[in-house]
Amino acid sequence: MTLTDVGLLGQPVLASLAIIAALAVNDHRRSAIAGALNALLGLATATAGFGALLGQTGRFTIATGIPGLGQLALAPDRLGGIFLVVVGVVGALSSWFGVGYAHGATATRAAWAAYPVFLWGMSIVPAAGDAVTFLLGWELMALGSTVLLHCEHATRPQVRSALLWYAAMTHLSFVLLLAGFAVLIGHAGGATWAALAASPPTGASASLAFVLLAGGFATKAGLVPVHVWLPRAHPEAPSHVSAAMSAAMVKLGVYGLLLVTLRLLPDGPRWWAIGLLVLGGVSAVYGILEASVTSDLKRLLAFSTTENVGLMVTGLAVAMMLRSTGQQAVADVALVAVVLLVISHAAFKTVLFLGAGSILHATGERDLDRLGGLARRMPRTALATSFGALAAAALPISSGFVAEWVLLQSLVHGDTRGPDADRVIAIALPITVAVVALTAGLALLTFVKVVGIGFLARGRSPEAAEAHESPASMTLPLLVGAGLVLGLGLVPGWVAKAAAYAVGASGIEQAGFAGVALPNVDALLDPVSLVLMSLAVAVPVAVITMRAARKAPRRTVDLPWGCGGVRVDPTMQYTATSYAEPLVRIFDDALRPTRDLDVTHTAESRYLVREVAYRQRMVDQVERGLYDPVIGLLSRLGDLARRAQNGSVHRYLGFSFTALVIVLLVVTW
Repeated sequence: MTLTDVGLLGQPVLASLAIIAALAVNDHRRSAIAGALNALLGLATATAGFGALLGQTGRFTIATGIPGLGQLALAPDRLGGIFLVVVGVVGALSSWFGVGYAHGATATRAAWAAYPVFLWGMSIVPAAGDAVTFLLGWELMALGSTVLLHCEHATRPQVRSALLWYAAMTHLSFVLLLAGFAVLIGHAGGATWAALAASPPTGASASLAFVLLAGGFATKAGLVPVHVWLPRAHPEAPSHVSAAMSAAMVKLGVYGLLLVTLRLLPDGPRWWAIGLLVLGGVSAVYGILEASVTSDLKRLLAFSTTENVGLMVTGLAVAMMLRSTGQQAVADVALVAVVLLVISHAAFKTVLFLGAGSILHATGERDLDRLGGLARRMPRTALATSFGALAAAALPISSGFVAEWVLLQSLVHGDTRGPDADRVIAIALPITVAVVALTAGLALLTFVKVVGIGFLARGRSPEAAEAHESPASMTLPLLVGAGLVLGLGLVPGWVAKAAAYAVGASGIEQAGFAGVALPNVDALLDPVSLVLMSLAVAVPVAVITMRAARKAPRRTVDLPWGCGGVRVDPTMQYTATSYAEPLVRIFDDALRPTRDLDVTHTAESRYLVREVAYRQRMVDQVERGLYDPVIGLLSRLGDLARRAQNGSVHRYLGFSFTALVIVLLVVTW
């Protein structure tokens, strides 16, 4: 029995045990037992993925007992194995965190029973051997996540709104996928991946299937303009659920796009790639722009996910374009970059959302304007979250830097002037480089805000001043995730090789201790060597500076003027809102914020001000410009339909007679 078989067999067993524990165990032990079983479920999923990456064949069938449906087949390949590892590791860390985090509404029987359904559904998607099994896993994932979204603060109107939006977009995604797979199955005569790949449709049918499938996967991935559920659902879900949704579930949309473009419909027209490139680029820029100006920590991370997924789709589109012009070597680099972005984002976004959950657990706050001083009060959370922010900003020694470096190599080494180039690539690649550079800069500003104002600034509220470090069951998963972020950034060679195997790419080699070499484009990255060289320079400088400081005379009297000697007050520091104000002014036409200024005067005189309150609220302009008019139209149509339903039997008979006459006229004509 292979590792793949062991993992696939263990998943339903552990999921069933976790559901039983959630329903049968009392309130005091439920979180510990159910959380431990869910963590084991994640490890079983990762085990199946490792086996698939090693090339081990495994097949696990489930008898449905439903006439006409037959058996559901799980048979992951190397590409599915990568995503199984991602789902498994993220699921294990988030479940571990949930043991300490879940309490009250988040630790109910329904919440813990829904969690293994959610995790197992996510694991079925990349392991599915056919479209039917894929769609079943997709629906199990949607069902579990919908229940979990409603667990924390269920009575708040924001939660009800998030649940409505999430349910609507989830159903839209499923309907689009069902229609797209129906087109493929109808043409191929079978539902297995092998049958669909062997007989793909052509012409208009292929384009129709691609548009439907791309729309369904883009909705789940959170790409603009179908991202509107993401900044609503992520902030309101329990933090360990938000981590699993952002770091794992959203990536399955990317997996679906890879499955379609690499296996099911590999030879599409050029406009497919152009469409994905525009979709990814707009999502990346818009997502990080919204993240940079918001002060809600979890909403910021949600929009950051849109940016990161946008970069993944951008890399996939570049690979498709380069492959269509015969630049296979550079296209392989772009595909590896996509997988590295998936792995990196899974690692650091798990850390960031769990870090946000730790802050929320300690303070009850997620508004950066009311936080600060947490580095001293919560040192382990601050350390882990800082590593996550480092990767999110794509800075060196982090996984995010490696992934974006590989992506940039594919962009700058694409042939824009040679015999294999064409006009589209000559225009698209430089613009894409600019998009990646812009998003990297805005990401740096965004996560400097998170760390600087949330952890390093002075506390701005009693909740922040009285914060305490979270228990070990919550901080240990954070530190493990931070270790993964750092490890992937320092020794990325093995992961890059695994990514190359997963997508069938060549020209990816290991350099140095575990660096990345791209011989086909003459590029090399060895983070360990860079760190050692930096230390060789930095250590002597630090020693000399410290020795000089010891010999310097010490100040024995106070500073002669107040500005240099007065302790900085929290009111004198940047808030998250004021920090982002220059960006808001630059992109005012795109963001269109709503500002409120409340001035409270003293009782003695209206000319004396006691308090000034400034509030700035960001509204998603895509939602305002695209969805609000559609919702308004549907609401008006509903009102008209409601007027027709007045309970009169005579009116209903008249409607029936009119409809019958119309049908007869159409049929006769």
